[in-house]
Amino acid sequence: MIKVITYGTFDLFHEGHYRLLQRAKALGDYLIVGVTTEVYDKARGKLNVVDSLMTRIENVKKTGFADEVIIEEELGQKVNDIKKFHIDIFTVGSDWVGSFDYLKNYCKVVYLERTKNISSTMLREQNSHIQRIGIIGTGRIAERFIPEARLVSGVSTQGVYNPHEESAKRFAHKWEINAYTDMEEFYRAVDVVYIASPHETHYGYIRSALEHDKHVLCEKPMVLKKAQAEELFELARKREKVLFEGIKTAYCPGFHKLLGVAGSGTVGAIRNIEACFTKLEKADSRELTDPVYGGSFLELGSYVMLPILKLFGKSFEDIRFDSIRGENGLDLFTRISLKYPMGVATATCGLGVKSEGRLLIAGTKGYIVVEAPWWKTTYFEAHYENPGEIGLKFPKI
Repeated sequence: MIKVITYGTFDLFHEGHYRLLQRAKALGDYLIVGVTTEVYDKARGKLNVVDSLMTRIENVKKTGFADEVIIEEELGQKVNDIKKFHIDIFTVGSDWVGSFDYLKNYCKVVYLERTKNISSTMLREQNSHIQRIGIIGTGRIAERFIPEARLVSGVSTQGVYNPHEESAKRFAHKWEINAYTDMEEFYRAVDVVYIASPHETHYGYIRSALEHDKHVLCEKPMVLKKAQAEELFELARKREKVLFEGIKTAYCPGFHKLLGVAGSGTVGAIRNIEACFTKLEKADSRELTDPVYGGSFLELGSYVMLPILKLFGKSFEDIRFDSIRGENGLDLFTRISLKYPMGVATATCGLGVKSEGRLLIAGTKGYIVVEAPWWKTTYFEAHYENPGEIGLKFPKI
């Protein structure tokens, strides 16, 4: 008897899950399916699990492919299960290629090809719906999106659009999704559009997606003019669609906790904010060569302005920009100084000059400091007049 084992969350059970179990069963004579607990899913970064553990187990059983269902509760359990059940083959979807090669020391490892098209047939039966995501753009930012998206329950990356056919095909082949060069075909296949194309194309793509009744997530800067932003948000409101900008810090649980602590009076009334984000880009990078859409502030300004606008608001009395520019005129380093009625703020960003990247929030009783990379906010400290008095503030993630 050949014994096979596979694992998964199996949330919002859909045709992709069904096909994976069907192919896993075909690999041997006896299939064991491990279904993860909510606690384990949260610990490994799996977000937004909708169905209960019992519902997910029942959905696996209903397929008829599982000879035995077990519960996966902790990291490292796979090795112990393989030994315990005398497993011959471990299998999982091909979107995890390489991740479980360490198990080859214990059994054969098989990566099954991912289902590119998610059918809504099973989902309709359960009154549930997987949000099918389509990506516009095939650059390095888009490359980072797919591994993160697979950790979010209720979504499936369906395909990618690029007017350059070879780029679309190359990207799609790597991530085992569909390639589109026809926009209408692309829109018919997706529910949500993620835009990771060059800055100057954002406005047109957002408008087009909203007019096709798609929700939109766009990389920063979302648009380059205030009037464009107002127009697009109004269009999203009329179409009853979600439109938001992909500034990851704004949605980071740790950053939200930081804002709450800062606004609670823990360090008194806030009087000064200093935010710095710098990184060294290659001289031939798009960010340092595009004469119109390059430069430090356009690339990183959204991040350093975020904590200032969140805590002080937008009603500043004065603003000043000081920049160090390269030979092509692009800013390699920019410092923005803002004066408010009850405080001052400094936002610093750079692509060609490296500085200490931290966030400092100073108040009348003490200060909060977040070391780099503060834009990911996993830890911060509150300091007071007495140097021995340090309030440690850990975000609950």
